[in-house]
Amino acid sequence: MAPATLFPGVAVVTGAGGVGIGAHVAVALAAEGCSRIAITDLRGDLLEQTVQKIKATKPGVEVFSESGDITNADFVSSFMKKVVERFGRIDYGVNCAGILGKDERSDEMDLASFDAVNNVNYRGCWLSSRAELQAMLKQEPLPGASPSRPAQRGAIVNIASQLGIVGRPQAPAYCASKSAVIGMTRADAIDYSKDDIRINCVCPGVIKTAMTTGTEEVTERLAPAVRIAPMQRMGLPEEVADAVLFLCSPKASFVQGHAMVVDGGYTIN
Repeated sequence: MAPATLFPGVAVVTGAGGVGIGAHVAVALAAEGCSRIAITDLRGDLLEQTVQKIKATKPGVEVFSESGDITNADFVSSFMKKVVERFGRIDYGVNCAGILGKDERSDEMDLASFDAVNNVNYRGCWLSSRAELQAMLKQEPLPGASPSRPAQRGAIVNIASQLGIVGRPQAPAYCASKSAVIGMTRADAIDYSKDDIRINCVCPGVIKTAMTTGTEEVTERLAPAVRIAPMQRMGLPEEVADAVLFLCSPKASFVQGHAMVVDGGYTIN
C-alpha cells in the first residue's frame, strides 16, 4: 500500500528566508505533504515571510522557525537540538544558505571577502550538514516507501552551484566554495551509506531570486552566464526545489553522492 505522502518525516531547511531557493524548498515540502518543517535564516523578517507562505500553502503544517547565523557553530548546534526536542527527529536536511561575493581576481580579493564567501557557502553548509547527521545517526530509519525499497535513516541535500563544476572569471572564492560543497557531499555519501543516510547535492545555474536580481549591477554581471546556457533564461527556484524534493524522497533511494545539475545546459555548452 502506497504511503500517504513521500515525506512523512521532519524537514529542516537552512537559508529559507524570503523568495530564494530555500524558501521555495520549504514551501514545496509542505505542498507535497511534509507536515513538520523547521527553517532558519539570518534575517527574521524574511523567515517570517516563508512561515506565512508555508501556512498559506498547506494549513495545518507545523513550522518551527528561528533566525540565526549558520556560520556560528553554537547557533547551528542549538537550532538542530531544538528541532529534535520539538519534533523528535530530522529526516530531510536541505542546506541552502549562500552568498555571491564581488567580482574579483585572487590578487584583488582581501581576506575578509574570501572568508565571507567561504564561511557561508562552505563552512555554514558543513556545520548544518554535520548537525543534521548527528541527529540522524541517533534515530531509527523511516520505513521504506514500499516493501521493495529499503528504509532510510535520513537524506541530506546540499545546494552547490554550476560554478562548483566549471570555473568563471573573477569568482575564485565562490567557485572554490561550491566545489568544496560537492567534494564534502561525495565524501559524506561514502561515510554514511552504511548508516542508511543518503547525501546528495544540487548544482543550480543562474536562478531568478533576490540574490541574482536584487540590483542592476548583479543582473548585468550574470547576463553572460544566462546567454551561454542553451535554454537562455534564468531558472526558477521552483525548478531547483523539484530536484531537491526528488533527492530527498524515496524515489531517489539508490541515488548517493550525486551532484545534480539544474542549469539550463550551462555546463554542457
